[in-house]
Amino acid sequence: MTQLDYGSYLQLSKLLSAQQLESAKKGTVAHDEMLFIIIHQTYELWFKQILYELDLIQSIFSGAVVDDAALGGAVHAAERIVRIEQLLVSQVDILETMTPMDFLEFRNLLMPASGFQSEQFRLIEVRMGLKREARLAFDGASFDARLTEEGRRRIAAAEAKPSLREQVDAWLSRTPFVDMGGYRFREAYQAALNAMLAQDMDVLRNHPHLSVSEKETQLASLAKSRTMLDGLLDEKHFAQLQKDGVWTFSRRALQAALFLFLYRDEPAPHSGFRMLNALMDMDEALAIWRLRHALMVSRMLGRKVGTGGSSGYNYLRATADQHRAYNDLFAIATFLIPRSALPPLPDEVRKSMRYRYEG
Repeated sequence: MTQLDYGSYLQLSKLLSAQQLESAKKGTVAHDEMLFIIIHQTYELWFKQILYELDLIQSIFSGAVVDDAALGGAVHAAERIVRIEQLLVSQVDILETMTPMDFLEFRNLLMPASGFQSEQFRLIEVRMGLKREARLAFDGASFDARLTEEGRRRIAAAEAKPSLREQVDAWLSRTPFVDMGGYRFREAYQAALNAMLAQDMDVLRNHPHLSVSEKETQLASLAKSRTMLDGLLDEKHFAQLQKDGVWTFSRRALQAALFLFLYRDEPAPHSGFRMLNALMDMDEALAIWRLRHALMVSRMLGRKVGTGGSSGYNYLRATADQHRAYNDLFAIATFLIPRSALPPLPDEVRKSMRYRYEG
């Protein structure tokens, strides 16, 4: 019986023979093509790990109840995804050791292959919660048009299942503390936030270093925030805001998320807050990776189109801003108030959210 060794366990014979240089096939090796291939193969390996972690997270959030003990595992997996995404960003630094002229040595040999054909990356987007209708037009075609027919079927199958974003929305909507024990969090919180917004408006109106137009702009922004808050507090108003795309999460989920952010120092809400924070970190790290990729494309290609015929920098740059699954969670920061102004929790609610050890 053959003993397992390092090389066979990692299948290194397959892995290290998977770098086939197109330039070598043409008779003149472009030295930097090896780097280009290894970087992108590494991306795909990390994409596979991200999808593997999403399998665990989504299995935890798939039930009617999310077990508190299992939630810790979901948080850990989400935080691991964030670390992987941060590594993907740092890999751009290595890729940028290749100069534009180095890339030109083999670029034309890659056509029409393109990173837009990464099925795994599209699956990550879909499973995190990026909707087809929320995507920017991709050169007049669907975002999955460049994939194989089989790849498009797998994307469609993923879209037919609940995304992590939808699962998190359902989980948040079941948060019990918001109305527990006759305590009306919304009413107590509204009074505290109204006081803060009124103070902010007063500061703006009397600010000695802002022009009239600057004051008007800032006051208009606060007024918009007031409108968004009214939507959270009034069901009919919220329905219109959701129709207009101002909010995309459900109203109940947003209220619960706000509660978790505000009372994150209490033991029971803390794991929930960490989960939401990890989702925001995932969204942010992916946006940074898109931006770094866009800047790299601009640096390498200037105004040329990509190898797959894409519109290049402008499209990639726009996706960094708009292809976001958790913008609603970022918007909640608008309604955070200082800890010193937090409405005190009734004893019944406070005790239910803390660990009590009685001897």
